[in-house]
Amino acid sequence: MTKSIEFYFDFSSPYAYLGYKEIKKLEKKNSFKIKFMPIFLGGLHNSAGITPAAFIDIKSKYMVRDTKLVANKKNIKFSFNSYFPIKTVNFMRGVIIAVEDNFEKIYIEKIFDAIWKDGLNMNDPIVINKVLKNIDLNPETFFTKATNGKIKEKLKKLTDDLNLNDNILFFGFQYDVKKYLNMSKIFVMCSETEGLPVSMLEAMSCEKIIISTSVGNIQSVLYDNKTGFIT
Repeated sequence: MTKSIEFYFDFSSPYAYLGYKEIKKLEKKNSFKIKFMPIFLGGLHNSAGITPAAFIDIKSKYMVRDTKLVANKKNIKFSFNSYFPIKTVNFMRGVIIAVEDNFEKIYIEKIFDAIWKDGLNMNDPIVINKVLKNIDLNPETFFTKATNGKIKEKLKKLTDDLNLNDNILFFGFQYDVKKYLNMSKIFVMCSETEGLPVSMLEAMSCEKIIISTSVGNIQSVLYDNKTGFIT
């Protein structure tokens, strides 16, 4: 029986694009199948009361730098879309249509590439129609299906079924870090670049299990399989 990995994503996220490219590499090297799980990221933001990074100037600028850094490190062709944010709800509904009609692989590849490799303005109906035609899709038929009530409900259910608010807590900026660290068992530091992160030192002082990348000076205090785990 072939193992599968569920990949939850929204085309609007540059990190989803980078993750998609990496997981595709892993799929080729290993005997597993990617099960594509479309969600509506905007719906998750709203349900959790989160302001997307795209609408916070300092976070948006950091995201541009960070995604370019990751893409360069992973040798992924990437261009941060100058038309960001892209409205992707109909494209996400399109994934459901593509899965049902068995053309999801080519569809997902082309839409991701159009937004994050080619940097196209996928908010422009003329551009969208051209991309869809290049996948041998009739734009009018596609959008008729994408706006169908049953397809809308399927995407909503996939998003709601994540139970984000039941599994992830968003506390915002906090001064009393120890209080929140003590609510957890594991601290994960997944940075691509760091010096010696204070947040990790705080977690170590609270005797949390540390899982971290090996960037910066982290290995001067974190010893693999002794004081934590290096990935």
